[in-house]
Amino acid sequence: MFRKDYLLQMVEDMVEMVGKVFGLKQQKKYTEALWEIDDLLSKNFRLNSKLLNSLSVEDIIEMFRLGGGIEADKLQTIARLLQEEAGVYLDMEQKDEGLIRLMKSLHLYLYADLHGADHTMLKLPERVAELKEGIKGYRIPAKTDQLLLRYEEERGRYDEAENALYRLLDQQEITEEEGFAFYQRLLTKSDEELEAGGLPREEVQEGSEELQRKANKPRLENTRK
Repeated sequence: MFRKDYLLQMVEDMVEMVGKVFGLKQQKKYTEALWEIDDLLSKNFRLNSKLLNSLSVEDIIEMFRLGGGIEADKLQTIARLLQEEAGVYLDMEQKDEGLIRLMKSLHLYLYADLHGADHTMLKLPERVAELKEGIKGYRIPAKTDQLLLRYEEERGRYDEAENALYRLLDQQEITEEEGFAFYQRLLTKSDEELEAGGLPREEVQEGSEELQRKANKPRLENTRK
């Protein structure tokens, strides 16, 4: 009961803060908007923006590791605060500062999701969609793309998952064998599921065959030697 009440209060505080920040941005009172975000960080997490933004996503995640698990709902709250902060910096035309926070926020949302975050608490899927749109055209860190691949596949958005897969393959952050396994998982789905996911069976088979050729080619060359 205490945890539920705590999370409910945290959401109420977040809603109030977002409203204040929106109004302050409209008035171009950016410093005051950042103060509102900082105040909520301090109230709920005993953190400040300067410290939070000096930490890597891995360090932030470790702060919310409890025993063998992750406090996923607290983590998605941090992601929401970073997203709001990013919006202020983007309105100030400080694109680099904004993008850094958008990338961190996306990573933390995805990590929280994979560890059981409540989707209804802060409308996590909508937030992820907003962040993807906000960083469109920019290179996503490989560690975030790996989470995004899982996230999209689990939600049946197979075309989006494949896009993440291609980016990882191009950066050599995932092996052809892992890519092949992705396509093999998709081939177990029905035609209807694949069509709904934006990746018809024919395209899945083509992708699987292409990666299988790439994975086998080095082995064949080594055999000839």
